[in-house]
Amino acid sequence: MHPSAQPVGTRLGILLWDQATDWPAFEAAARRVDALGYEHLWTWDHLYAIFGDPYQAVFEGYTTLAAWAMVTRNVRLGLLVGANTFRNPGLVAKMMTNLDNMSGGRAILGLGGAWFELEHQAYGIEFGRSVGERLDWMDEAIAALRHLVDGEEFSSAPEGQYRFDHLRMDPPALQAPLPIMVGGGGERKTLRTVAKYADMWNESGSVELLRHKDEVLRTHCDAVGRDSTEIERTTSCKPIIRSTEAAARRAWEAQMAHNRTPMSEVEDDETFWAGTPEQIAELMIARRQIGFHTFIAEMPAPFDEETLERWIGEVKPMVDAAVQS
Repeated sequence: MHPSAQPVGTRLGILLWDQATDWPAFEAAARRVDALGYEHLWTWDHLYAIFGDPYQAVFEGYTTLAAWAMVTRNVRLGLLVGANTFRNPGLVAKMMTNLDNMSGGRAILGLGGAWFELEHQAYGIEFGRSVGERLDWMDEAIAALRHLVDGEEFSSAPEGQYRFDHLRMDPPALQAPLPIMVGGGGERKTLRTVAKYADMWNESGSVELLRHKDEVLRTHCDAVGRDSTEIERTTSCKPIIRSTEAAARRAWEAQMAHNRTPMSEVEDDETFWAGTPEQIAELMIARRQIGFHTFIAEMPAPFDEETLERWIGEVKPMVDAAVQS
C-alpha cells in the first residue's frame, strides 16, 4: 500500500512568505518551524512580491531551500510551488536532487504553471501565449522530471518544448521516490497532470470547491489507470490564531500593513482564517472529512510565533480528536 493510502492523522506544514522580510527573521522562522515538529516547510517561488506592492523585498525560492537545509534537521523542504517557466526542468531536476542530498532526503519537488506576468516581463522570461500553453509546458516538464528524479536516464521527444539528450542525475536523489507536488485546480489540464505524475496535490478554497476538484481528480485517475489514494491531498490556508476573534483580526490587519497590502484586497479571500483555536479547528475538520488531511499554513512576515505554537500545539489535537471520534 502506498503511504498516503494508509490512515493518518492531521499533517501540518508551514509556508513562510518570502516577501517583506529580512534574512535573519526568515531563517529564524524556519528554525522554529523545524523545532516545533511541523512536517514540512515551504516558500513561494516568486521574484516580485505577490501581495500588495510588488516592489518589496523578496527572496528567491531554490537558494532559500538550500540555505534552510543547512539550518534545519527534520522538516521536509519544498516550493509551493516552483514556477515552471523560470527554469529548464532538467536544471530543476539537478537542483532538487542536490537539495535532497544536502538535506538528508527531505526535498519535495513542487511545480506549477506560473501566473504572475509582471515578474516575467521584468526579468525577460518567456510567459507563453496563454494559460493553456503554460500548462502544456508544465505537463511536459513534470513528465521529464518524474523520470529524472526517479534516477532514470531521459531523452525528450523532438516535438516538445524541451530538449534532453540522455540526461541523468548523478548523484541521484536519496529518496525513492523524491515526491512531486503539483499545485492548482485546472480541471482539464492541471488535474490530469496530477493524476499522471504527482505524489502530492495542493488546492485551496471552500469545502464545496475542494470536494468538486477532488471528484474531478478521481475521474482523471480512473482515465489514466492511477489509484487516486496514492496522491496526498493538501490544502492551503492562512490561519491567524488568538484567544478571541477580535484579537486575531487585529493581528491579521497588522500583518497586511507590514506587507503593504490593503485589507480591501484580502477581505474576500476565504483562505485567511482569523479566529480562535476552536474556529480554526472547525474549518480543518470539515476538510478532513472530505479527505484532505494535510494542511499548509501560509504565514506572512512578521512571522507569528503565537500562531505557529497554537496551530500545532492546540488546534491539531482538537482536529485529530474530532476526526477519530
